[in-house]
Amino acid sequence: MNALPTTNPKNGLVATGLSHGPRALPEHAATAVKRALARAGLTRAAGVLLFLTPDYAADPEPALRAAARAAHTLQIVGATGAGVLTDEEWLLDSPGAAAMVFGDPLQLRTFARRASDDPVLSLCTPSGLSAEWFDLPVERIGAVSGDIFGHGPFKVWNGCRVNDSGRVEIAIENTAGVIRASQGVRALTSPIQIAEVQGLDVLRLGNYPALNVLVKSLPLGVRDMDRIPLHLIMGGVTFGDPADAIREGRYRLNHIVSANLNNQSITFAQPLARGERLFWAMRDTLAAERDMNSTLDRARQQLDAPPDFALLFPCMGRGPNFFGNRDRDLDLVKARFPGLPVIGFYGNGEIGPLDGHNHLYQYSAVVGLFKARAS
Repeated sequence: MNALPTTNPKNGLVATGLSHGPRALPEHAATAVKRALARAGLTRAAGVLLFLTPDYAADPEPALRAAARAAHTLQIVGATGAGVLTDEEWLLDSPGAAAMVFGDPLQLRTFARRASDDPVLSLCTPSGLSAEWFDLPVERIGAVSGDIFGHGPFKVWNGCRVNDSGRVEIAIENTAGVIRASQGVRALTSPIQIAEVQGLDVLRLGNYPALNVLVKSLPLGVRDMDRIPLHLIMGGVTFGDPADAIREGRYRLNHIVSANLNNQSITFAQPLARGERLFWAMRDTLAAERDMNSTLDRARQQLDAPPDFALLFPCMGRGPNFFGNRDRDLDLVKARFPGLPVIGFYGNGEIGPLDGHNHLYQYSAVVGLFKARAS
C-alpha cells in the first residue's frame, strides 16, 4: 500500500490525502484521511469528502467505515469514479482513495431543498440523475459517478452510508464558491444561423447544406481522411451575443450522431431549433489547455480572493487519456494556485452552471474555487 506525500497544507482548515495499491483495501480510505488530517494539523475532521476508484463500487461501506474511524466523524460524503485525483496526483490504473478533510468552521451538511445562492456539491449515479432533482434553482457542482467502461456498479454516499436514491447534495457551510466549466474545444467556424431543421436533423446552416458546411470547415488533414472522425467533432450552440459567445464559453455542445449523404444533413443527439446559432467544433488538447487557463482566470477574478480549496471534476474522456498520460487540467490548477488543496474524480458527465441553469457537460472539466467566510 502506497500513501503519497503532499505539501503546503491549509493548516486547521482543509487538506487532502491519497492512498493506493494493488488491492481495493478499506485501509486506503483510512490512510488517505490520516494523511489529510496530518497535513491540516487536525486530530479529527468536521467532514470528509472521500472519492474511491471503481474497484470499491460493489461494496464501498467497509472503506467508508474505515474513513469514519480515522476522521472521528460520520460525515463521510463522496462517490466512486473512473479515477480519483488530488493536488498531488491522479489515479486511474490502480485501486485507491482520495480524501479531503475539513476543520471547523467548515461543515458538510445535507442540503435543504430550497433556493440558495451558494454552490451545492451534487453527486449522482446515472440512474439517480433526474430532471426534478437536477433543475432545482441552485447552482450545482459535481459529476455523475461512473467507471471507464460506463457499465457499473456506481455508488454515492452521505453520512457514511451508500445512498440508495443514487443522489447526494451537500452544502459546504461557511464557504463562498465560484463554479466554472471548461469545454475546451477548437472552434472551426463562427456561429451560423440554423436555417432548416427537422427533428434531430439539421439540414441547412445559412444558405448551405449542413454537411457541406461541416466538410469545408475541417482542417485539411482531417478533410482528406476516408471517414470523418465524427467522435471528435461537435456542434456548439451559442447563447447571447454570438460575437463573443465562443470566447466567453457561452455555448453548449451537441454531439453528432451521423452525417447523412442523401440529403447532406447532420443528425444530433439533442434537438435544435431554427434560428439558433451553431458553430462546428473539434476536440483539441491545445485548445482545451488555453480554455482551462482562461476558465481559471475568470473564476479567480469572480471569487475576488485567494481560494482555500478547489473541487475539480474532469470527464473520464478528458483526463490523462486525452492529454497523453498527463492531466493538464489538474496541472494548470496546481500551477495557477500552488499548494492549493484540490480533490475530484473522473466522471461520466460533469455538473455545473451554464446560461443561468444547471447543465450536464460532456468531455469537459468543471472547477469550483472556494474560500472560507470570515467568522
